Amino acid sequence: MACDNRGMAGLLEVRNLGVSFPGGASNRGGELAAVRDVSFAIAPGEVLGLVGESGSGKSVTSLAIMRLLPPQARIAGTISFEGDDLARIAPEAMRRMRGQKIAMIFQEPMTALNPVMRVGDQVAEAVLAHNRLSAREAWTRALEAMRDVQIPAPESRARDYPHQLSGGQRQRVMIAMAIANRPALLIADEPTTALDVTIQAQILELLADLRRRFGLAMLFISHDLAVVSRVADRVAVMYAGSIVESAATREIFKHPAHPYTRGLLNSVPTMRTDRSRPLRTIEGTVPGLAALPAGCTFEPRCELRVERCGAALPPLVEVAPEHWARCPVTAAVTTVTR
Repeated sequence: MACDNRGMAGLLEVRNLGVSFPGGASNRGGELAAVRDVSFAIAPGEVLGLVGESGSGKSVTSLAIMRLLPPQARIAGTISFEGDDLARIAPEAMRRMRGQKIAMIFQEPMTALNPVMRVGDQVAEAVLAHNRLSAREAWTRALEAMRDVQIPAPESRARDYPHQLSGGQRQRVMIAMAIANRPALLIADEPTTALDVTIQAQILELLADLRRRFGLAMLFISHDLAVVSRVADRVAVMYAGSIVESAATREIFKHPAHPYTRGLLNSVPTMRTDRSRPLRTIEGTVPGLAALPAGCTFEPRCELRVERCGAALPPLVEVAPEHWARCPVTAAVTTVTR
């Protein structure tokens, strides 16, 4: 399987994941494929960065793993965590798994936190959901989790309501809730997007520290390649519901093989960027689910497209050891020249 981390014991293994929704009148009753043929694995203690524009399928992939999609969603493929297929285990077993072994941080804590409940009670609630403890013991564990995420004066802050905290402190509370039960896997969905640059750097450093201390594996979701480069061991790039490239972080930044990945990297300013010229952009937009091209989904925006690109969705090809790309043009060139 492409992108499977051969030789690594997978904590999470996603194979040929597909997620679709009823299309309704806009799609003549057909189904809309939000995620198609997505495969990856995460080893214990490893961080995989999942990158792409809004609408590329990143969050849908994470919600499929957590079994938090609406009932009308149809899931194909397998999502194996420690040998259990999360797409098929009983709902009660999934509830025990969620929050205890797999936890998730959402990008906007103000909407994820209960506005009329003290933040310490919310962290304690996460503890009580998976442990037979008294309320006092759960409160003590909640304070410990808040110390772990470096919230100052946790005894005082725990009695505050979400609106009394800053954006960075609210995100730290969300992280405290996620790590309170010492999960093996943490899914971070755009955890720094709503924060300013200084607080963003602090949250990234906190996540790196928690990873070192607790051996956390992470699926780190972002649209920002610069952020992902700081935290991820490997990167998978998504576009229009599919992974178009996957490799070790250093490899994908030094030798991007897919035109979309190159376009993303070219649009990020660096110290060498000529400030007198506008940044390069990728022309066009991500296609809607009801109007996906028959072939390569990036073909309408690609400067390298040839006739065969419009015929069928290209397979992922290994262009270098553990480096996969879904492009027949650049894959052929890269494989020959490297």
